[in-house]
Amino acid sequence: MPADLPSTLLFLGRLLLGGAFVFAGLRNIQNAAFLTQLMAARGVPQARLALWLGIVLQVAAGVLVIAGLWTAIAASVLLLFLIVATPMFHNFWDHQGADRASRINGFVGNVALSGSFLTLIAQSA
Repeated sequence: MPADLPSTLLFLGRLLLGGAFVFAGLRNIQNAAFLTQLMAARGVPQARLALWLGIVLQVAAGVLVIAGLWTAIAASVLLLFLIVATPMFHNFWDHQGADRASRINGFVGNVALSGSFLTLIAQSA
């Protein structure tokens, strides 16, 4: 294996992982009204403020992961974000049929992303 291949793969992994959160955060801006209502309906206090805090965390921590700056901290922030957001937005236990299957897929995807952040945190230590 070439000496620079591990570094290249690590960068590509950080780009894909962090980039997904930057993209999601920017997309959430377009859906802010809907997401605020959804969060308020689920009992989130100050839903609009919580949403915008989440968007800022997604974008800023995603950029830090891509750049490889404060990687363990940024990955920890995004891991905590997933711990909070996953049961709120992928609550498959409250749904049936195709909607349930879709939410299960989102839940499992976020569990896998959590594993990726744990790996990135371990690699950064």
